[in-house]
Amino acid sequence: MKYRKLGNTGLIVSEVALGTMQFGSKMNLGNLGQEETTRMVKQALDSGINFIDTADVYSLGESETLVGNALKGLRKEIVVATKVRLPMGANFNHSGATRVNILREIEDSLRRLQTDYIDLYQVHGWDSNTPLEETLRTLDDLVRQGKVRYIGLSNLVSWQAATAIMLQERLGLEKYVTAQMYYSLVGRGLEYEFQSFAEYYNIGILVWSALAGGFLSGKYTRTHPAPSGTRFGDSGQFVPFDKEMGYRVVDALQEVATRHGASPARVAIAWTLGRPAISSVIIAARQPEHLDDNIRAVDLELSEDDVRLLDAASDPGIPYPKWMVLQLDTAEDPRSKILHPERYKDGGVWKDLRGTRWAG
Repeated sequence: MKYRKLGNTGLIVSEVALGTMQFGSKMNLGNLGQEETTRMVKQALDSGINFIDTADVYSLGESETLVGNALKGLRKEIVVATKVRLPMGANFNHSGATRVNILREIEDSLRRLQTDYIDLYQVHGWDSNTPLEETLRTLDDLVRQGKVRYIGLSNLVSWQAATAIMLQERLGLEKYVTAQMYYSLVGRGLEYEFQSFAEYYNIGILVWSALAGGFLSGKYTRTHPAPSGTRFGDSGQFVPFDKEMGYRVVDALQEVATRHGASPARVAIAWTLGRPAISSVIIAARQPEHLDDNIRAVDLELSEDDVRLLDAASDPGIPYPKWMVLQLDTAEDPRSKILHPERYKDGGVWKDLRGTRWAG
C-alpha cells in the first residue's frame, strides 16, 4: 500500500479508501450483511488500507452499524470518515445541514460506529435552506468538543466551497480539509474549476465512483451491455455520462490494460490517482477478488503514452471561462514561461487559440 497526507493536515491515509455503500440492505446497492462486511473490512486492513468512508444515510444507518461491529478492537488504528446532510427519516427536520440535525446525527453516528470520535466528518452536500454560518459554527463546535477531528465537504460547486472556506477564515472557524467528489475518466467535470480551487486552498480531494458505477470495469461494451443481476444492468447509469464516449474510453482502457497485464478497472483507478490534488480514491466491491484488484491499482505505473491515450479518449473539452483563464494566464502572459517552465514541457499546457495577440 502507498500513503498520502489527508489534504493539508498531518494525518496520513492510504491511497485507496474502503467505501461502504454496499454494506447493508436498505439501499439495494450491495446487500452485504455483517459476515461479508467483517470479512471485507479485514481484507482491506490486511492489504494496508487504513481509511474507511461511510455515511449516516448509507442503508439508513445500517452501513455504519456493520462497520462499527467490524472494527471492534481496531478503531484506534483506522481513520474513519462519515457524512451528514441527507434525509434520515420522514420527519423533514431529520434532514439538512442544520444545527439540530447535525447534533442529532453526530450522536447517532458515534453510537452506530461504536466510537467516541470521528476522524473526518463531511457535509454530504450544499443546503440551500440553512444559513451557511449555522452549519459551519456547528461543525466548529464538534471539533472543539473532541467529537470530530477534521471536517470535509462533498458534492459542492466551486463557488459554494470557496464561500464556505472564506467564511471559515473570516470567523476563525475550523476549516474544511477535504472535498469528496465524483471524478472518473467519463466524468472529468471536476477539472473545469474545482480541481484548481482544491489546489489553491490545499484541499484534498477524495474521489468517489472512479469506476463510474462499475462501467469502467471493462465488463460492458457496445456488443456486451450490462446483463440483469448487475448493478449497472438493473439500476442503469449510477452517474450520468455520454454512452458513446464511455465505450470509447473502455476501448482505451482495454488497450492500456493489455499492455500492463492488468484489468481495465485497475487502470482507471491508477489514472485517477495520478491527477492533481487527490488524497485518496474510495473503492468499493461486493466480491473479494474485485476489492483485491482495485487495491492493486496503487502499484500500477502508467506511462506517458498510457495517460495520453486515456486523456484523449475521455477529453471533455474545456468550457468557458476556464479556456479564457488559461488563454490569458498561460498563453498570453510572458511571465508564466519564465516562472513556470515545467508547465511548457512538450508544447505546454495551453496553446494560443487565437493565433494573434488580442488587443481588447
